[in-house]
Amino acid sequence: MGLDFFGLTSDLAPEYRISLFTQIHEIVFHGKGGYDWNTVYEMPRWLRLFTFKKIQEFYNKEAESYESAKSGNKNTLVDSSGKVNRENWGNIPKPITPGPKISPSNSKPKVKYK
Repeated sequence: MGLDFFGLTSDLAPEYRISLFTQIHEIVFHGKGGYDWNTVYEMPRWLRLFTFKKIQEFYNKEAESYESAKSGNKNTLVDSSGKVNRENWGNIPKPITPGPKISPSNSKPKVKYK
C-alpha cells in the first residue's frame, strides 16, 4: 500500500519509529531523572520536540565551554603541564578573614546606668 495521504508510509514508519524512540531515550537519559519513559512517550509532539531541543542546546553549550576551557585558557593558576602560571598568581582573590571572636560575655554592650 503506497498511499501517503496521511504522510506516513510503510517505508517511512520504521525510520520514524527509531527516531521517536531515540528521542524518548535522549530525553529520559539526559533529563537526569526528571522524566520517565511513559511521560515522555505520552507528551504532545510539540512539547517533546521542545524539550529535546532545550536539552540538546544545554549539552551543546556545556561541550563548547568544556572545549574552550580545555584549549588554551590562560586564566588558570596551573596549566595543563602542572606548572604554576606566575602571571595569574596575583589575580587570585584574597581569602576572607574572620572578624574578632565575640564571647557571650562580650555580646552585650557594656552600658552603665545611673
